[in-house]
Amino acid sequence: MTAFLQSLSSEELEFLAQDWRFWGRDEQLAPESDDQPGVRPWTTWLFLGGRGAGKTRAGAEWVREAIETGEAKRVALVAETQADARAVMVEGPSGLLSLPWRAGRPKFLSSRRLLIWPNGATGHLFSAEDPDGLRGHQFDLGWSDELAKWPNAQETWDMLQLGMRLGRRPRQVVTTTPKPVPLVKALVADRDTVVTRASTFANRAHLAPSFFSQIIARFEGTRLGRQEIDAEIVENRDGALWRWEMIEATRVHDAPPLKRIIVAVDPPAGAGESSDACGIVVAGLDGAGRAYVLADRTVQGLSPLGWASAVVAAYREFKADRIVAEVNQGGALVETVLRQIDAAIPYRAVRAMRAKEARAEPVAALYEQGRVHHVGAFPKLEDELLSFEPGQGAHGKSPDRLDALVWALTDLVLAASFGEPRVRTL
Repeated sequence: MTAFLQSLSSEELEFLAQDWRFWGRDEQLAPESDDQPGVRPWTTWLFLGGRGAGKTRAGAEWVREAIETGEAKRVALVAETQADARAVMVEGPSGLLSLPWRAGRPKFLSSRRLLIWPNGATGHLFSAEDPDGLRGHQFDLGWSDELAKWPNAQETWDMLQLGMRLGRRPRQVVTTTPKPVPLVKALVADRDTVVTRASTFANRAHLAPSFFSQIIARFEGTRLGRQEIDAEIVENRDGALWRWEMIEATRVHDAPPLKRIIVAVDPPAGAGESSDACGIVVAGLDGAGRAYVLADRTVQGLSPLGWASAVVAAYREFKADRIVAEVNQGGALVETVLRQIDAAIPYRAVRAMRAKEARAEPVAALYEQGRVHHVGAFPKLEDELLSFEPGQGAHGKSPDRLDALVWALTDLVLAASFGEPRVRTL
């Protein structure tokens, strides 16, 4: 490859630098045109990609090629919000304005939400927050980004399809991280859709090493990782108490001022790498009675003093009101070992008198009512929730994180009464 590049002139190198079909990975290139013999006709190219897999660049390059060849004259650019359409699809590092246009870069008229190319082609920005904004428009090409996150997804999609009526064969690309939402599953099953997939690892050469050593390592191997990294559509389990949409619908980035914070503990019966994990979950309650899961500090393979230290550290970090610990396994020893770390901790022992599923069901109902929010993502905890089926456990192992969560939310929301709370902001 080095010898080949050195043999090219400066003009040839400049041309090659702009040739996406040379540089793009196979899955980033649009399917072959169906006007060729033996190629299946298609209307929608659905690119399911993990985080950082290069799906935005693929969508932008497909639009660029269609405009430069004259195939497209009016393009619909649809995102979750207008801000996303501008920040990602137009002005982002892989957006349309960043590409090496051969025939001239487009002019972006932000106030009109409009792109105008030198050859007269136009690109119109739309938001899934306003499906009716697509009324009255017509297109020969469409690019829909992060469709799995769209509000009013089906209504917006339907309005877009009604506008795809220009040219010989209007086509569209959808670039999205997959989620098991009805519209994504319907597109996958549609005979007019061509589906390609790319994991985050496929684009590793263009991502920061720390992203893999710190972030990806946290999610890899979990259900959330299969979705966000491997670009799989991960379905809910039949009979599971928790469903993905129950968690995702109320996920937030930050917690509001909280009246009460609990560190809940499900201690292991033994110690060592082969023992169960010590479930440690931190959760808080706001003034409106909504609960917020703040942290999963579960540890594995530690001695009693080791996991007790992790519990007290979480208590101090979040300035919690109380530690709640299940004592079915350890009895009074649980409090004893915790007080060896901090003798002054507020402590409450709880004992499981009912089956695990009976304790979990009212907590799952809180999620279904939208009264529990996850502050960020907790892949391993959420894995246990989504895998827990009454009578079957989670993954065949003790769901220690789930147990700790159930104790925390039971104490915060379901218990009959509490003392006078104090207010704090995280």
